[in-house]
Amino acid sequence: MVEQASLNSIFGSLADPTRRDILARVYERRQTITQLAKNYKMSFAATAKHIKVLENAKLVTKSRKGKEQVVAINGKTFEQANDYLQDYARLLDSRFDQLESLLEKDGEELRCG
Repeated sequence: MVEQASLNSIFGSLADPTRRDILARVYERRQTITQLAKNYKMSFAATAKHIKVLENAKLVTKSRKGKEQVVAINGKTFEQANDYLQDYARLLDSRFDQLESLLEKDGEELRCG
């Protein structure tokens, strides 16, 4: 199970549309911060700050390639967040199944009553 602080960091990071866009871009392929910064009407430093937030949430990793920093997606963190959400999806499915069963039972009683 993922810690609450980690989940807060993950979902907080995903709340920003620029960071979601950065994730979509590095999902396709690793990119340098310079390559990513060219896509936004903001400074290199502002883009780097968004990437730092994603890195702190462990959604991306950075590595050096010469003078450049290369950003890549970190799939393990997404798996952990997905597992957390799937627990709620299973709970909701179970509740809908129970509701459906109750409605079917009530429908049969009305027809037979």
